[in-house]
Amino acid sequence: MRRYLWTLLAAVGGALVLQTAAQNAPAGQRGDAANRIAIDPDDIAGVVTSVKGPEAGVWVIAETTDLPTKFREIVVTDDQGRYLLPDLPKANYDVWVRGYGLVDSPKVRLTPGQNRSLTAVLAPNARAAAQYYPASYWSSLIQIPPESDFPGTGPQGNGISPQMETQHHWINQIKRTATSVTSWAIRQRERSRKPSALLPRASMPGTAVFRSARMGRA
Repeated sequence: MRRYLWTLLAAVGGALVLQTAAQNAPAGQRGDAANRIAIDPDDIAGVVTSVKGPEAGVWVIAETTDLPTKFREIVVTDDQGRYLLPDLPKANYDVWVRGYGLVDSPKVRLTPGQNRSLTAVLAPNARAAAQYYPASYWSSLIQIPPESDFPGTGPQGNGISPQMETQHHWINQIKRTATSVTSWAIRQRERSRKPSALLPRASMPGTAVFRSARMGRA
């Protein structure tokens, strides 16, 4: 009976020590421990949160230049904000969060085998958030004219050029214009990060066509 009491007291004491240690741990460490995901030695995992709580459906990007070629792995968080970057080659990775309504979070340096919670950064405004939207998002906003509008009847008619004989031709023109505009935007964004940004900038290709396309006219 006495041995049983000593065993019980030892167990209770050990539990209290562990609880006290957990309470005294920094908040970030407590969060990582609570959100720890079982992983293999070649995985990186964790939970993405923001001031609104767990962030579901956002991208977690891991990138490295330690390998013979540049390597990037991208995954999407689940409904609880959890992510898992599996089967990564051994290297040092820059890991960050990207998503709709967000701006890129600061990059965190991680290696496979680590659990790390990440903090998503909410975009300060719609303009900042829009810089991260993929081209397919903007393309989805274009309203395609019905087949009955072709061939076009010109400025005095439906506003579509008579050279646009079919809806298929119109769509192909939009694709070419969108590709040119996207390439231009990428070059301008990279240029703006360099001192040469003060130099005169070239006109954006296809501006008039793209502006008309947004209104369903070309």
